[in-house]
This record gives sequence, structure tokens and C-alpha cells, in this order.
Amino acid sequence: MDVAVIKDYLLELQNTIVARLEALDGHTFRRDSWQRPAGGGGISALVEEGGLFERGGVNFSHVMGEGLPPSASAHRPELAGRRYEALGVSLVLHPRNPYAPTVHMNIRFFAAFDDQSDPVWWFGGGMDLTPYYGFEEDAVHFHNTCKAALNPFGEQHFPRFKKWCDEYFYLKHRQEPRGVGGIFFDDFNSLPFTEAMALWKSVGDHFLPAYVPIVERRNATPYGERERDFQAYRRGRYVEFNLVYDRGTLFGLQSGGRTESILMSMPPIVRWRYDWKPEAGSVEDALLKKFLIGRDWV
Repeated sequence: MDVAVIKDYLLELQNTIVARLEALDGHTFRRDSWQRPAGGGGISALVEEGGLFERGGVNFSHVMGEGLPPSASAHRPELAGRRYEALGVSLVLHPRNPYAPTVHMNIRFFAAFDDQSDPVWWFGGGMDLTPYYGFEEDAVHFHNTCKAALNPFGEQHFPRFKKWCDEYFYLKHRQEPRGVGGIFFDDFNSLPFTEAMALWKSVGDHFLPAYVPIVERRNATPYGERERDFQAYRRGRYVEFNLVYDRGTLFGLQSGGRTESILMSMPPIVRWRYDWKPEAGSVEDALLKKFLIGRDWV
């Protein structure tokens, strides 16, 4: 286990993704380096009011501490209190055009240490798509690319991680999925370290092929105030999930991470309405009835 190799890969991935997004957007991302008093730091790359993205960010972090936060040890209580290192790249992109979907991707690595035994390590990550107006070809493409990232390591991973994503990105209080899903995995160490890292890297490397063709296809679609209003309403679900359920957000806040970077995932314009429902038979209604239902897309 070489943390330096993992860090080098993550920094390269961040740079590759940001360069491609800058070319798409036409604006340069702002980059902030930050240090964490308790140990470690990171680099945040952000665009606001860009040509394509109303808000988007790609964050790298490498933090360490003397005791794993509760969000990281919830499934491994025997590790509570151990010294740890955590590295990752996390991104969220909110396009301005309501026909272009929001997307999230994260890959992360944890290692927990004590003086009596070997380090305990695991990988986590995934990507998921949150459309405001549903297109089957977009969902199929996104899921097929996720499947292509995993299949070289065993065909059993995609259905398992797809189901995991559907279950994780589910708003229990709304009884609906956040989006059309993708893949998600955590606490992953069931393969030897080298193979587990290769699978994890493949997920990171497949993000751009999964998302860029979709946003390029949708970004020029004409829209008006109706679509923007519905987009803002649906973005509220995104905020609710991140603040109530998301383990990454909780870990960042519990571990004393940089608040500006942690909350970068929030959309810039959001609306909540009391007991609002779309008109039956409308395209907005179709999102709920045909797309936000946990479908198998491939």
C-alpha cells in the first residue's frame, strides 16, 4: 500500500477532469489550495456563472487525524478512534440548462492504523446522474459506461454497485430516488489491493466518457422560465439529500474539513414549494413516473 501513488493518481485525475470541463465551459476554474489545522489539506477547483455550468467544482483532499469520525467508522465500529488517512476526488456539476443533468462523482481511499496490526484499508466511490428532464438514451449511455468501467474486474460488480447506488441515493422522507442512479460502492477491499485500486481507478477514468457526451448533447436545447423553475424545484431534492444523508458531507464536516469545499456541491438557485405536483401527463410528470423509479437501464 503506497499512499503516495494514490495521491499522485488523484491529483492527475483532478487536473484531467478540470481541463476537459474548462474546454467545455469556456471559463477557467478558480483553484484554491487549503490546509487543515488537524492535518492535511486539498485543492478546490470551482467555476460559477460559467458558459455551461452555473456552478461546478472538482475537489481533491488528503486529510489525516488521530481518530476516525463517526461517519467513517459507522460500519466498522472496531476501528473507531484509530489514526487515519483519507484521500479523494469529489465533483458535482450543475449546468445552467435544465435539459442538461446534474452529475456527481467521487472516488476515495481510507486507511486506518494502529501500532499492533497492519493498516486496514478500503476504497469507495461511484457516480450518479440527476436529470431534470429525462432522456432514455442519456440514462442508457451513463449506465453502459459505468458497466464498462467495472466489467474487466468481474461482471458481478456492476449489478451490485448499481443496486447499491439506487439504495444509497434514495430520499426516504420523499420516497423517491435522487436521480437515475449509476454506481456506488464503499468499504471495498474484497479484491487484492492492486486489483481493488485498478477497479477504483477505472471508475474515475470513466467519468468523462460517461458524462461529457450527455452534456454536449443537451446543452444547446432551448428552454424558458418553466424549465428553469422546475429545475430549481428539483434541485431542492439534491440539497435535502446532501444535508440529511450523504456520508461524504458528514465526514467532511465531522473531520473539520474546509466548509467552502464541502458545501461546493450545493446548487446555486433552489426553490421549495408546499405540496407541489406537476401536471399529469406533462414532461415534468414523466420524470417522476418514468425515470425516478430505480429502473434497470442496461
